[in-house]
Amino acid sequence: MKLLKQIAVVAALSSIASYASALTPIADQDLSTVSGRDGVSIAADLHVNIGSFVYTDTDAAGGSVSFNNIKMSGAIAATIDIINNATFQADASAASGASSVLGVTGGAGLAAFMPAGDVVKIAIPQVDTNKNLNMSVDSIKMGHSTASFGSMAANDIKLQGTTVYIWAH
Repeated sequence: MKLLKQIAVVAALSSIASYASALTPIADQDLSTVSGRDGVSIAADLHVNIGSFVYTDTDAAGGSVSFNNIKMSGAIAATIDIINNATFQADASAASGASSVLGVTGGAGLAAFMPAGDVVKIAIPQVDTNKNLNMSVDSIKMGHSTASFGSMAANDIKLQGTTVYIWAH
């Protein structure tokens, strides 16, 4: 029985080797007709839960406010591309004055970072879905009280248009 298993393993390995030897080079004129895509797309169905967010007043009177059972859910998508430095500089120059990266406002501030090489660009595009981001807080309580002041929600949160750049330095 052991010999039979060894023969089966040898046969399987030899068949894999024959597939690898079947690879053939592609001529330049044939390679010019091959097309590919760059970048990666990512989509996620988010379900983030935070048990509580508590603010405590440290004055003599003291007191606290707690926001309990915070939930965030919805769909988010992103594309990831590698761009060259010239494209990054063009993107940075075109950025609106409202953008802020690392505490620097505006496109000119972004361009000032001057990465030396290629840059990873992560962009959050428009997503056609009915699952936009939503956030809710189940209860808002004061101090050690069990009574709630109610709840709150932030609905239809959109991150479209957000762009993040990553590079080594």
